[in-house]
Amino acid sequence: MNNETSVAGAAFLARIEPRLASRQPAWLRELRRTAWQWLAEQGFPTAKDEAWKYTRVAPILATPFQPAAPGSSRQPSAESLERFAGDLNDSCGPRLVFINGFFAAPLSALEGLPPGVRLSNLAMPLQAADAALEARFAHAFRSQPQAFTALNTTLAEDGAFIQIPADTTVEAPIQLVFLADAGVTPLLLSPRVLVQLGAGSRATLVESHLGGGGECYLNNAVTEVELEAGAVLEHYQLQNQSTAAFHVALLDVRQAEGSRFVAHSLALGAALARQEVRVLLEGAGAEVALHGLYLPRGEQHLDNQTCIEHLAPHCTSRELYKGVIDGRGHGVFDGRIIVRPGAIKTDAGQTIKNLLLSDSAQANAQPRLEILADDVKCAHGAAVGQLDEQALFYLRSRGIALAAARALLTYAFASEMLELIHLAPLRTRLEQLVAAQLRGAEVAA
Repeated sequence: MNNETSVAGAAFLARIEPRLASRQPAWLRELRRTAWQWLAEQGFPTAKDEAWKYTRVAPILATPFQPAAPGSSRQPSAESLERFAGDLNDSCGPRLVFINGFFAAPLSALEGLPPGVRLSNLAMPLQAADAALEARFAHAFRSQPQAFTALNTTLAEDGAFIQIPADTTVEAPIQLVFLADAGVTPLLLSPRVLVQLGAGSRATLVESHLGGGGECYLNNAVTEVELEAGAVLEHYQLQNQSTAAFHVALLDVRQAEGSRFVAHSLALGAALARQEVRVLLEGAGAEVALHGLYLPRGEQHLDNQTCIEHLAPHCTSRELYKGVIDGRGHGVFDGRIIVRPGAIKTDAGQTIKNLLLSDSAQANAQPRLEILADDVKCAHGAAVGQLDEQALFYLRSRGIALAAARALLTYAFASEMLELIHLAPLRTRLEQLVAAQLRGAEVAA
């Protein structure tokens, strides 16, 4: 780490040094102490770190954040929450709401769950001496430590805990809504989500990270998912933070044999956002599909990092990410597919497409394959371009104004990702958000 980043990182950590409460179980205190020590020694990433070469953390380190505390935020009304976060279940599905990373029970609803399903906030389970919970909570940091995961492991006090028993189907989508309400003080939010699906179980999860009002805060989120044999999870993640905020998130997934995981990511907000997805295909026949759409404009910087490791034979992975970049926006995609020895019959594909709407827009795309096994089928590709001039000419020749023609072609490019969303109410809401973002880009242009 260079000296400038080292000094800034030390000052950042000095402002937020945690208090390791004695009431916490011994395993949690020790884990937090280990994560904090690792962070103090290793520091924050710099441009010399390959995975961070396009994303500078200096603006984060220069901001005087204070860790969020429970009860320090205003409680929105149920009506304002519906306007802000939307409603996917006609007001009858399970939903956990968090304000600044802490559970808001009056705004949450736990009805409509099958017997045996455990859905709660994480604060109480974290106080228990539970070996299984300890292993899950520690995995993201211990398996592949990095600065922001270590920071979340040290500070996370609340979040969502979802446990679905074997052969159980949760029909209604489970909503996790994380609202930021920082006010005038820049806050550091540390939400944590733990999800475990038993063998043969099925569920849909909608995770939203939202904020507004031009408030400055850092939302440093970690979501860990464990799928047992034959389990199926469809996961939607919406990032629509304040345009003055920072958002750093990790989605860490482990899959047993025959399981299936489908992820949809939509990134709209934040001044700087980085979404990292790590998937371990640990069992034969596991399948994963990662879909992402990111729309930076103005001065926004949206970074997507993915890593899929094929550890077992006969596994399938697919990735499709699209970026629509306008103004001086910067979109980044860096994806790795690693086929480990013995992972024969792997079938992997990765596609990244970026559409630049202005001369000052920037896109970096780096798809990578690391193949260490024989008898596999792997492919990847990346494309960066502007709107098709012939298509624009065709639409204009039919009497469509230039601005309208550009809007039609841009939305058509993005709509492929929206069509992959199976939840009709969510798809409608995201279509509205994307259209509004694109309209904003047109006005700015």
